[in-house]
Amino acid sequence: MTATAHLQACLAEIAARDGRIAAFLHVDEVAALARARELDAQTQAHGPLHGLTIAVKDNIAVAGQPMTAGSRMLAGYAPPRDATVVARLLAAGAVLVGKTNMDEFGMGSSTELSGFVPTRNPLDLTRVPGGSSGGSAAAVAAGMAWAALGTDTGGSIRQPAAFCGLAGLKPTYGRVSRSGVVAYASSLDQVGPLARTVRDVARVYAVIAGRDPLDATSVDVPLEPVSWREDLGGLRIGVAREHLDAADGLDRQVKARIEQALAELRARGATLVSVSLPHTRHAIAAYYLVATAEASANLSRYDGLRYGQRTANPPTLDALYTHSRADALGKEVQRRILLGTFALSAGFQDDFYQKACRVRRRIAEDFSHAWQRCDVLLGPISPVAPWKLGEKIADPLAMYLMDAFTVAPSLAGVPALAVPVGRDAQHLPIGAQLIGQPFAEATLLAVGDVLQRAFTPEAA
Repeated sequence: MTATAHLQACLAEIAARDGRIAAFLHVDEVAALARARELDAQTQAHGPLHGLTIAVKDNIAVAGQPMTAGSRMLAGYAPPRDATVVARLLAAGAVLVGKTNMDEFGMGSSTELSGFVPTRNPLDLTRVPGGSSGGSAAAVAAGMAWAALGTDTGGSIRQPAAFCGLAGLKPTYGRVSRSGVVAYASSLDQVGPLARTVRDVARVYAVIAGRDPLDATSVDVPLEPVSWREDLGGLRIGVAREHLDAADGLDRQVKARIEQALAELRARGATLVSVSLPHTRHAIAAYYLVATAEASANLSRYDGLRYGQRTANPPTLDALYTHSRADALGKEVQRRILLGTFALSAGFQDDFYQKACRVRRRIAEDFSHAWQRCDVLLGPISPVAPWKLGEKIADPLAMYLMDAFTVAPSLAGVPALAVPVGRDAQHLPIGAQLIGQPFAEATLLAVGDVLQRAFTPEAA
């Protein structure tokens, strides 16, 4: 299929379905078609993503296209240059179809907290697609893009991938450049791909990963090629008892699918090993202190003076700050800024933020100890299947608890992969989370591919 034909098929799906799904905030049909025709006219060697249509989460810069990070604060802003990951996609021959919806500044687990419109799950329009990269997941699941970029701070690639029946990778912290990406929590944010299959995720990941001199946190670690395999003989799969504890609200159908996934891996030659991650129970509390503290600092730049929307004719400078932020930032973003500011305030920093950082180190140590006994960990992504739109929106704590299984790998900086492992009784998708050793994405992807093909042989 030509690049133009591939793009036109995606644009047809967008025209037919996105009015109900709201996966995209911006589609640049003219520029995308021009790009596709240019690629079709090329006679030189093609790049690894030649002619494939990719969507980009709206907190990642594409030169000249709107970038709002899902917030009215940045309405009307268009960055002057591409993010490094976008430049690498273009160099590999990709066609960018548009910018996808998201929870405002990445702060949410359902994409209901977009500053513009909620996104619906294309597999069931009454349910959420997950968040914060829900627009990216919905676009791929609906056939509006071959793959998409998302960002993951505490689960924002893995959970939407699971909710939409996709594969999605959060790379090791520092593996992928954050240059040109709107910051939420700088020590946690990572860019990664979502696609229908693990092998497609691997193709995109191989293009965007690698050291970037524009990002001081990116690392120069050689990228290992994936050795695809048919069996898992000699591989040790860790099973953390904390991941299958019903006390964390784990739905019995989700637990049953995870147990089935473990059985499938064992049937393909892997050895199951029991491990413990004892500080996992503290991960939510630590995450929502570290992440909100960093958000408080990162979002202070949106003050009505230097960046973002400005309230007209404020009577005082204080009123300019107050009204510009209150008018343009959503309630959840305001809540997290306040939480983070409090955690960093004089007299409380040691009791809250510093204590959370100490817990974070303990969580990282738990994973280091686990790697002495296993090569990869497997567990759930979300304690439940996709919930109904509006079901949890009024209860922030209930929404935060949906991240119970995804925040610990983020705090530890290790890679994690979402793999679809079937449906529940209501035919809602369930995903399993594979967690790997630092910079061992190749192993993670190889295991994920075997697992996905066990449940969906057509994914090969």
